[in-house]
Amino acid sequence: MYTPNHFKSPNRESELQLIADFPLATLVLNSPNGLDANLIPLYWFADESDGGRFGVLRGHVARANPLWQQAGAEVLAIFQSPSHYISPGYYPSKARDPRVVPTWNYSTVQVRGELKVLESSEALLSLLTKVTTHHEQGSASPWQLSDAPAPYLDKMLAAIVGIEIKISSSISGKFKQSQNQSAENQAGVREALAANLGR
Repeated sequence: MYTPNHFKSPNRESELQLIADFPLATLVLNSPNGLDANLIPLYWFADESDGGRFGVLRGHVARANPLWQQAGAEVLAIFQSPSHYISPGYYPSKARDPRVVPTWNYSTVQVRGELKVLESSEALLSLLTKVTTHHEQGSASPWQLSDAPAPYLDKMLAAIVGIEIKISSSISGKFKQSQNQSAENQAGVREALAANLGR
């Protein structure tokens, strides 16, 4: 991913936070039929086997999805925050110097690794429990797996496959948020976006 120095992510914590905040990833791999992309919620976990350097991503897919049958393949997971068109009109400096053009602001994290299958049904159930608990927190009446009838839950579990991506190299982040603009223009962008989002 092309990343000028001023758009590099500030640290690993900010990259992991983006993954946690926006877990719906685009998972890309080179399948026997060519490039293939799937939208899959993926969650980062520390991995003791790598000394905590990179970690793993875990999620699940429908058993009918041939993705899980590509275990061993290298994959690319792309996480992205909401993005925004940035008009030259947002820059106060435009009144003095019209040499400005539109751009796009966004933050993204890319993770490469090897696709694996979570063989253990206990590991899959543990993952689903953690994910559900995380997303249901704050709800007045949080749903949990045990709310579903056991026979139905067993049927649903049989229809999915847990996957894991063993991260093979450092996570790569790009946070393009007008850092290349003056403080005055950055403030103008913040004000314009706040006004537009408040509509």
